Parts: sequence; structure tokens; C-alpha cells
Amino acid sequence: MTNKHGDFVWYELMTTDAAAAQDFYTGLIGWNWADSGQDGVDYRVFSAGSEQIGGMLALNEEMTAGGARPAWLGYVQTDDLSGALSKWKAAGGSVMIEGQEVPGVGPFAMVTDPQGVPLYLIDDQSGEESTAFSAYEPKVGHCAWNELVTADPGAAKSFYGDIYGWVVGESMDMGPMGQYEMLKNGEARDFMFGAVMKKPDEMPVSAWAYYFRVPDIDAAQAYIEEKGGQIMNGPMEIPGGDFVIQGSDPQGAFFSIIGARK
Repeated sequence: MTNKHGDFVWYELMTTDAAAAQDFYTGLIGWNWADSGQDGVDYRVFSAGSEQIGGMLALNEEMTAGGARPAWLGYVQTDDLSGALSKWKAAGGSVMIEGQEVPGVGPFAMVTDPQGVPLYLIDDQSGEESTAFSAYEPKVGHCAWNELVTADPGAAKSFYGDIYGWVVGESMDMGPMGQYEMLKNGEARDFMFGAVMKKPDEMPVSAWAYYFRVPDIDAAQAYIEEKGGQIMNGPMEIPGGDFVIQGSDPQGAFFSIIGARK
């Protein structure tokens, strides 16, 4: 699979305790880690085997004073970043950080969509293919699904559709919860990368959820409880036979995992 405009290509954890978070996710998902080598910032790259999945940013006092909190964020490949940001703002989104660049990769920006959901946009010009999202097969340690839970699914579909060409590939009726609409990055793509659904009233804010695959969902449940994480939902069986868990890590970042029951 060659990455294209509108693909998820990287995942990032912002956290207040990088050492503790690294320990937690190593045991939960099995990632291995390396320092990024960036001067003046604690940024660690995590991989599944030899394939890079994302990075972890240690929040400093200045960042937390500015409102940064532990959270998972995704990066979407965005060709012509400046043009996309103009469209983003014109359509009601906000730009929080721009004019930054990852050395050897390309420019990026941190944004929020019209429903207030944060996301990174990046124009990766490195020429290296991202396999962070596993499109065709279950791969432990990789992201298996990108789920947008939003106050206005119709507006979100229109917004992202205009900027990236995302379309609904399939839809599932969830009764009182509404439609679960699964997304493709363009009509020609032969896989779905995620879904959009209506935010439940009890959920405080709209958000993206990124589901990382674990080898054993029951072992993951026991590990989370033992290591001081909190389980908010699950294990819950989903179509296809896998199970999902949604929770928060010991530093308070919301996370989602998916896996089989052994």
C-alpha cells in the first residue's frame, strides 16, 4: 500500500511521565522504543518489530501550563499542507500549531475540526511508506481502526470528505445509537480505515479513538487493571469476532485496544 493524501500515517502519545508510559505500553502492546535524537525534547519512537508506529512526547511544564494534557493523537498525510490548512480554516476548523517541521520528513500542523476534535496534519516528504495502520491483515502493535465519535457526524463527513475525499463504504445500524458509518479514503480504495458515529450524550467531548492490536484481549484486561490503568468499556465483542477495550492509562490518556480472545 502506498500512502496517499488522507491516510493515517503516524500516532503520537503526549504524556506527563514518559518513563512510566513507556513501561505501561511495552507490557500492554509489546512495542520497542528508541530515542528520536531531537535536541531539547524527550521524543521517543515506538515500533512493532522493525516497523515504526508512532512517537511519544514528554510534556514539559510549559506545555502543561498551556493546556496540554495526556492524549493520543493521529497524523494524517496531507499533500500541499498550506493549501489544506486554508481549506481547513475556511470550513470552520481551527489551527493550533503551524509552521513546524519534522527534520527529514516535512511540515506538520496541529488542528481541530469544527467539532473541536484535535488532529495532526503532516506532509510526509521522506519517501518512506508508513505501515503504522495495518490495512489488510491483523498485525499486533499496529493500529487496526481509526474511529471518530462526534457530535455531528453529518458535518464531520462533509468536512473531511471535502478536504481528503473520505467516503462511506459501509454502514451499520446501531439502533438508538444511530449509524456506524465505515470510511474509505476515496472510492477506489479496497479497504476501510475507520468509522464515524454519533457521540453519546454522556461522552463529554467529540474525539478520535485509535485501536491498537494486542495479542490476547483477556491478558490485556488483566494487565491494565494490575498496572493502574482504568477500563471504561469492554472487553466488548465486535463483528468479526475480535474484542475491544477502551480505557485510560495511568497518566490519564484515553486509549483503545483490539484483540482476539485466546
